[in-house]
Amino acid sequence: MSLKSLKTTTQESITLKAVGLANVNSGPDFFNAQLSIGTQLWAGNVEIHIKSSDWYVHHHETDAAYDSVILHVVWEHNMEIYRKDNTPIPTLELKNYVLPHTYKNYNTLLNQKQYWIPCEPNMKEVDSFTINHWLERLYLERLEGKYKAIEAQLIESKQNWEAVLFWQLAKNFGLKVNGDAFLSIAKSMDFSVIRKSQFEVHQLEALFFGQSGLMETEAQDAYISELKSTYTFLKTKFSISNNGVLPVQFFRLRPPNFPTIRLAQLAALYSRSSNLFSSIIEAQSLDQLYSIFEGTTSKFWDTHYTFEKTSKSIPKTLTKSFMNLLIINTIIPIKFAYNKYNRQTNQEDVVAIMRKIPMEHNSIVDKFHTLYAFGKTAFDSQALIQLKQNYCSKNKCLHCAIGSALLNRNS
Repeated sequence: MSLKSLKTTTQESITLKAVGLANVNSGPDFFNAQLSIGTQLWAGNVEIHIKSSDWYVHHHETDAAYDSVILHVVWEHNMEIYRKDNTPIPTLELKNYVLPHTYKNYNTLLNQKQYWIPCEPNMKEVDSFTINHWLERLYLERLEGKYKAIEAQLIESKQNWEAVLFWQLAKNFGLKVNGDAFLSIAKSMDFSVIRKSQFEVHQLEALFFGQSGLMETEAQDAYISELKSTYTFLKTKFSISNNGVLPVQFFRLRPPNFPTIRLAQLAALYSRSSNLFSSIIEAQSLDQLYSIFEGTTSKFWDTHYTFEKTSKSIPKTLTKSFMNLLIINTIIPIKFAYNKYNRQTNQEDVVAIMRKIPMEHNSIVDKFHTLYAFGKTAFDSQALIQLKQNYCSKNKCLHCAIGSALLNRNS
C-alpha cells in the first residue's frame, strides 16, 4: 500500500503530514494528526473501525470527544458518517489498497492459535538479514526500556549514579526470588552510609544482614555476636530504620543463591571497590568487567550457607554464569544509560560486550532456537526475550519485521 496514492471514498487525495499520537484510553484512536484532503489542510483526530457503520454501533455520534475527527479509517465503507452539522466525515477505505495475498497471509498468521507464536511454522522462510537486523533493533529497544527505569531512579536519588548502581546491583544479586527484598534493603539506608562503611566488609555485612532481619538467630558464634553489636552501633549512628524492608526467602533456592550468601558477596564487592561506578564505566571489555567481580566473601561464609549450620569449606566466589547475569541485567544497562544521559550516541562498546557473553538459557530462548538458527550470544537471547514479551505475546505481528516479511510474501 502506497501512502502517496491514498484517496477518500469520494476520490479526494489524502496526504499524511503527521500521524499524531496513539490513544490508549477512551476517545478517538489518534490525537493531533495532520493531513491534507484535497487542497485543504486539516489538524485533528482520526478514528479507526472495521466498518463505517461501527461509528453508530459505538454511539460516537453522541460523544463530544469525536466532534474533532477529521478522518474515519475503515476496512469496509458500508455507509456515510456525518458530523452534527450534517457534513460527511471523510473516509479512507483500506480494503482496496491491500493486496489479496497480504490479506490472506494476515488472516493465516493471526489465526494460528495452536502455535507458541503466530509465525512458528513459517519463521524459517524469513531471510537472515531481516531477522538479524530486527534483533539489533529489539535489543536496543530493550535497553531503552531499562533506561527509563534507571532514569526514574536517577531522579529519586537526586542524580546519584553510584546510588542507582547500588540499587540495581542489589536487586539483581537477589535474583527473581529476592530481587525486590534486596532492593528494599538497599533503599532503606542512604547511600552515604554505604560510602562511609565500605572499607570494612564487617560493617557492610552488619548493615545488610541487620536490615534484612537475617541476624535474628539463636546461633552462637563470635562472628555473629560481633555483627549484631556492629549493627546496633551503626543503626544508632546513622539513624537507620528497617521499616518497609521486605522479607527475604530461602524457599526453593539452591544454597549458592541463599540470601545470606548473595548479601555477603554484595558486601565483599563493595568493600574492595572504592570507585565501583567509575571502574564499570571505564571498562571496555568483558574481561575487565569480570575482573571487577572477582573476589570472595569473608571467611565465615567459606564454611556456611546460613548462620545456623556449618558446611564443607568452599570459597563463595561469584561464578562466571552469575557474573554474566549481573553484566547483562545491571552493568550493560547502566553503561547504556550513562552514555545516553551524557548524549553519547555511540553504543558500540555496549553491543560488543554483549556479543561476547554466551546466550542465556530459559524457556523463551530455548524455544526460539527450535524454530530458527539464531545467534548464540546474550545479545541475541535478550533480543528474543524482547520479541516474545513485547510482540509475539501481544500479537503485534504488524509491528514486527518478521511478521511484516511473512505478510508480504507472495506464495
